[in-house]
Amino acid sequence: MSEFKRSALMLALAAAGVCPWLASADTTALQQNNNQPAQAPAAVESSSKKSDKEQIEVIEVRSFAGSLIQSLNVKRFNDTVSETISADDLGALPDVSMADALTRLPGVSAVRTGGQASEINIRGMEGGFVFSTLNGREQVSTNGKRNIEFDQYPSELINSAAVYKSPKASLIEGGVAGSVELQTASPLKAAEQHNFVVNARGSFNDRADEVSDATEVGDRFSFSYQGKYLDDTLGLSLGYARLFQPSVSTQFVGFNYNNEKDVDAVKGDSTPAELISEGFEMQHRGGEETRNGYVAALEWAPDERLTVKADAFISKFDTKAFARGFRAKFESSGAIIDNAIIKDNLMIGGTIKRASDGNTRVEMVNDDNTDFDEVRSYGFNTDYQLTDDLSVNLDIAHSSSSSNFRNGLLWSLASTDANAAKPVVDPNVSITYLLNGLDLPSIGINQAASFTDINKMLVSKYGIYPTLNTDEVDAYRLDFTYKIDNPIISSLEAGLRYSERDYTNDRQVFEFGADNMFLASEAPLRLTQNMVKVVDFKGDFAAFPSYLAIDLNKALADWFPNGVPQPKQTWGNGYAGLANPVAGGKSTPWSVFESGDVYEDVTAAYLMANIDTEVFGLPLTGNLGVRMVETKQQATNLTYVNGDASQGAQYITDEAGLVSDDYAPSIVGMKYRDYLPQLNLNLALTDNDQLRFAAAKVMSRPPINQLSAVTTFNVASNGDVTGSATKSPFLKPFYAEQFDLSYERYFEDSSGAFVAAVFYKNIKSFIQQDTITDFDFAAAGFPLPAYVPGTEPGNPDGLPPRTPNPIGDYSTAVNNDEGGYIRGAELAYTQVFKFLPEFWQGLGLSASYSYTESEISTEVQNGRQSFKADLKGLSPNVFTVTAFFEYEGFETRLSTRFRDDFVSDQSALQDQEIRYEAEMVMDYQASYQVTEQLGLLFQVNNLLDEPTKSYWGDTAYTGTIQFFGRQYYLGATYSF
Repeated sequence: MSEFKRSALMLALAAAGVCPWLASADTTALQQNNNQPAQAPAAVESSSKKSDKEQIEVIEVRSFAGSLIQSLNVKRFNDTVSETISADDLGALPDVSMADALTRLPGVSAVRTGGQASEINIRGMEGGFVFSTLNGREQVSTNGKRNIEFDQYPSELINSAAVYKSPKASLIEGGVAGSVELQTASPLKAAEQHNFVVNARGSFNDRADEVSDATEVGDRFSFSYQGKYLDDTLGLSLGYARLFQPSVSTQFVGFNYNNEKDVDAVKGDSTPAELISEGFEMQHRGGEETRNGYVAALEWAPDERLTVKADAFISKFDTKAFARGFRAKFESSGAIIDNAIIKDNLMIGGTIKRASDGNTRVEMVNDDNTDFDEVRSYGFNTDYQLTDDLSVNLDIAHSSSSSNFRNGLLWSLASTDANAAKPVVDPNVSITYLLNGLDLPSIGINQAASFTDINKMLVSKYGIYPTLNTDEVDAYRLDFTYKIDNPIISSLEAGLRYSERDYTNDRQVFEFGADNMFLASEAPLRLTQNMVKVVDFKGDFAAFPSYLAIDLNKALADWFPNGVPQPKQTWGNGYAGLANPVAGGKSTPWSVFESGDVYEDVTAAYLMANIDTEVFGLPLTGNLGVRMVETKQQATNLTYVNGDASQGAQYITDEAGLVSDDYAPSIVGMKYRDYLPQLNLNLALTDNDQLRFAAAKVMSRPPINQLSAVTTFNVASNGDVTGSATKSPFLKPFYAEQFDLSYERYFEDSSGAFVAAVFYKNIKSFIQQDTITDFDFAAAGFPLPAYVPGTEPGNPDGLPPRTPNPIGDYSTAVNNDEGGYIRGAELAYTQVFKFLPEFWQGLGLSASYSYTESEISTEVQNGRQSFKADLKGLSPNVFTVTAFFEYEGFETRLSTRFRDDFVSDQSALQDQEIRYEAEMVMDYQASYQVTEQLGLLFQVNNLLDEPTKSYWGDTAYTGTIQFFGRQYYLGATYSF
């Protein structure tokens, strides 16, 4: 019943010119039935397919307009609420990565990091609520969280992408906001017998000349091959994509308000203490990003019943970056403050002077950061048609990632005389500033002349703080599809999935010197002329002081002639928990506490019925199912027991050989089970109009790094047990109930579509720090002592032996029960204006708008300041517009993306939540197909040189102002 009706409809559409890729559409439907997300069919110049009754010639133009229509057709026949991007679309858009490409879809926006889109938000929810797969398989990330970094996925190697806004039971759970499915090419579905594509582009950043030592020119190169052999039964696909690009920015960062002092001298003031910022920094940032991506697939289909496929994807993303400039640090209540300018009890300007023996200072910064990331994905899939009605699909998958981020710093201070036998920090510090909202502030520093004088500046501190993490998941999946002859249900699907995930985080540290003084034991470095050069700020930042850029290798070679000591995971020789701590030594137990392992095992099963029937004579399709998920999560744990062996204290030796016995190591965790019912219904009102409804219960697990644990617990003399932890392996997922309703109108002449949708999500809970009462420490695996301390058998006080009460209060990150709704509406319109005179028939427009609101708000606490914030990642208004024109091989288009203010994380002195200003990013592309094989293109990304700007709750309290520049591309594509 389902096949006949869908086939008949598609034949009619093809005859009318609405569905030009009829042959591929059948394949898309088959993929859905086999629990594989729908993939956009490969573009062809011309092809034909012979059906049982007739032969229909299928013609498709390789163009941007054609790819848009192709994407709409995939959306039209999908059985969930989704958005798609086709292969041609990805190859033609001016996108460095999949993050940029996905933001062109309705309801999808991006957070820019270093000027590039990396994290995506869906329907007002941040990246942590977005689940992603590659070829239907769960992907791990290099960032220690659940959401992948999309800039690690080259658009040249991805054949199609889909954003699922409503789930179905056969899809892997994990996305409260939505799920993103990336697909690499299937060689046996290629249109040509052999197909080679070579793409080469050069790039240029127009702000690189403002940053000393920045790279101006970059390049992109990609190569792909698809071939079919042995009478089209064996297919091979290979691809390689390289990106080398400059990373350039100039920035001002205002720090949060973590100090307080009465500076307005108003007697009887109800708030006698005003809040004072920790300071600010001005920096040049530069560096190079190199990404090498590889993809391969081998597919064998000896007959129509069996298909076997093995595929691999690898992406290596290396970043080498520097940050140079100066940082002003204000001391707290001891500072001397004159002419303070106050707004709503926060100081936004004034003159700050160093008090006697104070810490107000200006640091000259020469930081060096490297990041070596790699993601790997391997899979093996077998699809077998056991009978005419029963098919089985077996999938084995491995996804892994590794990251080695090395945050290095080299800080200098002004001295009274750098050549003195015992140099001292210049105490004459005066900093005058006035914030200017979302524009650059006014700044004056009395030590400005010293910043370029080697007779004044001394390097006071060197530090390096590596973060090494690995994450890997092995998964096994078995799916069955059984066709039945029923007036309502066309087929049943059922499946099992089991996965094991291991996450490891390793923190290391090496520090020499101090950031606020010159140490006698770790003497500062005197700079020489061959180590430095004077650097000026330029352009919008030209008014700010010049400084010395230091050659890191030369400085370290002089400071450490016997070689630079390497960072280690260590307690630090000054840690009080050592048997013999060194007076004045370093204390770095955080490097031990922040290291550890997380283990997660997931067992899932589902049953789903595919619906194909009629209601009042109108075709109704969709699915109804339920997914059962059982999760077991555990983490290594260090519990502070003050060296008590009866509570499990052990000698823990760090990488430097230092030993502490304060902690009891253990593995703690929990197991839980969820049932996720899901419904999707599609009602065909006419041949061109359809109504969709979806309802589901969804979940998103906490970030994997938030499941780690370091716990302190105490057994009181009365036997009561209390404990605390900053993170927790006892966190449960975020849950939501969601509903979608959409209307889709597809135009008669295959020229576009109009879509209107509304959605509602009822979020059940969020993670916050809280206290769990009646927590069972014993059941959770904590090492409780056999007896309350002091009451052990034979104790000298003669107290009766007493066992601790295993139930107590546990303060940690928890799932609160205060959720709320997220609701919104989306509009999307795409049309190629074929009704215009011939020359203008290639003119078109693709636009989308989404409005999102939520009753969920949080109190963001940064230092001593707090402000009311929306849900992280939520922009009330988001729109995208692409205007394009095509004529006889020439194409040009202008794409614009806008999002309202939103809250996200900012990296300054540490990660903090901050509000980002609305932004509009515009890209341009022009191309010309010189011959059938050769095409030329020109692109400009960030055409308006849109900066990133953020603020602390009110625009008067400046956060970040960062300019990245425009990125120009010139290149060619050759296929044969």
